[in-house]
Amino acid sequence: MLTRLIPAALAAILALPATAEPIPVVATFSILGHVVEAVGGDKVKVQTLVGPDRDAHVYQPTPQDSRVLAEAKVVVTNGLGFEGWIERLIKASGTKAQIVVATQGLRTRKLADAHGHAHGGSVDPHVWHDPRRMAPYARNIAEGLAAADPANAEAYRINATSFAGLLGTLDSWAESRFAEVPQAKRKVITTHDAFGYLSERYRLTFRAPKGITTDSEPSAKGIARLIDQIRAEKIKAVFVENISDRRQIDQLAKEAGVTVGGRLYSDALSGTDGPARTYEALFRHNVSLLTSGMLQN
Repeated sequence: MLTRLIPAALAAILALPATAEPIPVVATFSILGHVVEAVGGDKVKVQTLVGPDRDAHVYQPTPQDSRVLAEAKVVVTNGLGFEGWIERLIKASGTKAQIVVATQGLRTRKLADAHGHAHGGSVDPHVWHDPRRMAPYARNIAEGLAAADPANAEAYRINATSFAGLLGTLDSWAESRFAEVPQAKRKVITTHDAFGYLSERYRLTFRAPKGITTDSEPSAKGIARLIDQIRAEKIKAVFVENISDRRQIDQLAKEAGVTVGGRLYSDALSGTDGPARTYEALFRHNVSLLTSGMLQN
């Protein structure tokens, strides 16, 4: 009897549908990689080119990156000139992957300063600091994944909707936190001009010695003017960024007679043991640090 049951059981196991392997997806930098993971769930295997605490502005792609792209089914980029190296890398890799530009069709912030050319025109690429604008990111990613993997299209769209709900919660929470700070105190000094979307959304004023990209060099006159502003306006909210060499901001703070108040996460997540290991954690950390810093102004 047992001998007859074994072939029948084996046939039943073989008849079960095979578990689909997650599709290989490449994201250009860590913040974007986390959003792709949130939308893709267990249907995707995400590799990030520019990892936690690393600066995508000055990143130099490697031959390994080219091989990773060649094997990917989907490549997700921020766009808006943020990754100045990605178009060359895509071409060099010969990848046949679905290319997704997360900011496609998104309402962007225009730059009004002379640094705009560094990012392909007058558009600020640091969109992730306004959670309301991140919902289109999730939708664009979901549609890109769906095009490459139609069998799981509905799962991707459901996950994108769920992520959009989280973004709404974060936005409401941030509004309530910043409401604790009088408008006259909402002034911040940081390393480079990465927080324009946060500034615009919550009516903050950010000033930085560097422009929109970390590889820009501030002038001595510009730094002197910034020091004068810190002193005149009694700004205590001075922060370093996780991707930046802190020596310049330390020197600026010393000359202005203030103390650097902590580390903001501007263009990258932290490592898994840090305070900004996910997009939500990054946003909550930054808002909490900024609120406490500005209240000291």
